[in-house]
Amino acid sequence: MKLVSWNVNGVRAVLKKGFLDYMAQVDADVICLQETKAHPGDVQHVAWAAGYTPHWYSAVKKGYSGTVIFTRVAPKKVTCGIGLAGHDDEGRVITAEFADYFLVNVYQPNSQRGLTRLKYRTEEWDPAFLAFLKKLEKKGKPVVFCGDLNVAHTEIDLTNPKTNRRNAGFTDEERGNFSTLLAKGFVDTFREFEKGPGHYTWWSQMMNCRARNIGWRVDYFVASDKLKPALKRAWISPEVMGSDHCPVGLELA
Repeated sequence: MKLVSWNVNGVRAVLKKGFLDYMAQVDADVICLQETKAHPGDVQHVAWAAGYTPHWYSAVKKGYSGTVIFTRVAPKKVTCGIGLAGHDDEGRVITAEFADYFLVNVYQPNSQRGLTRLKYRTEEWDPAFLAFLKKLEKKGKPVVFCGDLNVAHTEIDLTNPKTNRRNAGFTDEERGNFSTLLAKGFVDTFREFEKGPGHYTWWSQMMNCRARNIGWRVDYFVASDKLKPALKRAWISPEVMGSDHCPVGLELA
């Protein structure tokens, strides 16, 4: 099972930059997108790559946030949101149930410049999302979740950790919550295969950062510990352009 995740920073924008060609070439069983900034009706004219069925979860606010899962293997069920009022207006979580696991596509809230949303992110969203994941596991299947998690977990997950210490995505609170989540029975799949620095998934669009590889790793595939034996490979695709993020992938046996 080949899975791909990508924050496209606007699905209509990335469609103008070769997304349909990428979709056909990547040959994934499932493609998860975040920050779609669209409703299904906005792209109803698009002929998606052969075999893919889209499952949308759009924000109430037009042109904001949003997720979609494209599947070539029909899921048993697709569910939108985490079931809590106040968290489910922004189209941030969509879950596809397959025979052997749940796949959760998530676009986690950004703590924002000046950390104006840090308290919401760390004291409300993170605990609620972790509880949602554990609730899924209690249904008897492991969980894979992917997406833009808006946090660089360790110092090797961004180029300049010292100067970004209290910036959104690299606060002690956000990093600590991600550590707590992993300690609850999850694994950062990319780090099962690559332990070194210099691997990023987002780059500022200023100062030629992408060409200089001055970036952050904020896009992940995370899996329940019991799926460790099924992990075949995990990767980042920085060569794929079209967004300020790049795709990440996971292959399961």
